[in-house]
Amino acid sequence: MLSNHRHYWRILLLAWLLLCSGTSRANQLHMAYDADPVSLDPYEILSGGTLQMAHLLFDPLLRWNLDHQLESRLATSWQRLSDRAVRFNLRPGVLFHSGREMTALDIKWTLQRAKTSTDFKALFAPFNNARVVDKYTVDLITERPYPLLLNMATYLFVMDSQFYSGFDSRQKAKDAIEKHGNSFASTHVSGTGPFVVSKRQQGVSLELQRYANYWDQASPGNVDAIRLTPIKDSSTRTAALLAGDLDLIAPVPPIDHYRIAKQAGLKLYTRSGARLITLQLNQQKRPELRDQRVRQAIVYAINNRAIVGKLMRGFATPAGQQSPPGYAGHVAELEPRFDLQKARRLMAEAGYESGFAVSMIAPNNRYVNDAKIARAVTSMLAKINIQVDLVTMPKAQYWQQFDQRPADIMMLGWHSDTEDSANFTEFLAMCRDDDSGFGRYNGGGYCNPEVDRLIMASATETNAQRRAMLLQQVERILYQDAAFVPLHWQNLAWAVRHGVNIEAVMTDSNVPYLGDLVIQ
Repeated sequence: MLSNHRHYWRILLLAWLLLCSGTSRANQLHMAYDADPVSLDPYEILSGGTLQMAHLLFDPLLRWNLDHQLESRLATSWQRLSDRAVRFNLRPGVLFHSGREMTALDIKWTLQRAKTSTDFKALFAPFNNARVVDKYTVDLITERPYPLLLNMATYLFVMDSQFYSGFDSRQKAKDAIEKHGNSFASTHVSGTGPFVVSKRQQGVSLELQRYANYWDQASPGNVDAIRLTPIKDSSTRTAALLAGDLDLIAPVPPIDHYRIAKQAGLKLYTRSGARLITLQLNQQKRPELRDQRVRQAIVYAINNRAIVGKLMRGFATPAGQQSPPGYAGHVAELEPRFDLQKARRLMAEAGYESGFAVSMIAPNNRYVNDAKIARAVTSMLAKINIQVDLVTMPKAQYWQQFDQRPADIMMLGWHSDTEDSANFTEFLAMCRDDDSGFGRYNGGGYCNPEVDRLIMASATETNAQRRAMLLQQVERILYQDAAFVPLHWQNLAWAVRHGVNIEAVMTDSNVPYLGDLVIQ
């Protein structure tokens, strides 16, 4: 009797704790990604994780709405002055997290800083200057006519120029950009965004609080706090959501879709995506990979459709080129080309019928099923006598390794920063130039001057039809050259508990505007 009595009170106490927990979490979002942001500096690393973080802590001049139209953020309006300049009228009274008001001088400072970033200099290369007209007016000026100036305004996340001025306790400049370093900007934030950092333990958790003086008081968002926990293992993320410990997880691998979709109280949100998953072939490291026939053989040996059908369970689109359907450069006839017999003939023609051994690196928590895909590729290449020594690693370590180009084959995913075909080529296929930043993520060392010429011509071509023809010509050249191995365009999947209205804030670029999120 006593035992039953105690059991009764334990159940009652547990119910009370759960009730209190539910009440306290009404405006707190507990979420898990596969990894946390490597840095809090929006211009240190060009990645999807950086973009997701930037929209939490900073604001751009403009942003894409859910209908893929531009909408005002820090700029209330804009008008084109010429084919080289656009004037932005800034929102008055916007406060940085430091409490200081944002002005046109901060726009100018941010652009100048972004242009010095190793990762971002190519992205901002067309910009010649930011001309301060007055406190709330700034002109963005490009060196030549540039058709994507407004697109790039979505990537100008305004930083507090005074907060990042001077020197830190180590006597290092606060505005320094140190990739994979420990700069002031990578660990300290003063933006204009909806959240401020309350606590951060790299690789363990990131805790955010709603910024009390956030300028967008019309936002419907009611999330007061966010706790982001990085969980590399997808099954562990899913288990935590099923157990009620989390409100939101991403990404969700296809193997877990059914389990989540059938679970009462949970919702799976999916949509098509434009992130290209590729393999880069390191021509600078391996002479075999400089032979076009060998690169073509590798492309023909890899069964994109089987990877999508079996590993991705149909939750991706097999790719034969960079540009997804709907992009200006997309060429419909450039389809995946699996043909094992042709791959073997090409290897024999190149003198490598007996094959050779290569090294390969891939992340294991950056793209959906990345490690599994890499292992599948090793099996496929073995059929043409290419033996692969595969090493997978977490995202934080992977980017440091990737920058050093240590392996013969390297996995890379890319979503166009400008929502345009040229961006793929500018970063993944143009001849690598550290001064300009072009080819920054061209890990294969592919270099074709004709491709570079066409891309540079497209950068100043304002006629949409002529520009599309230039970009499509690029795709045909890359396809013939087998410049890289296109695998698939990765779809998007997020899972949430009922009441978390993720559909209302999710963009095509896989960035949720969590400042506008409503949870019940």
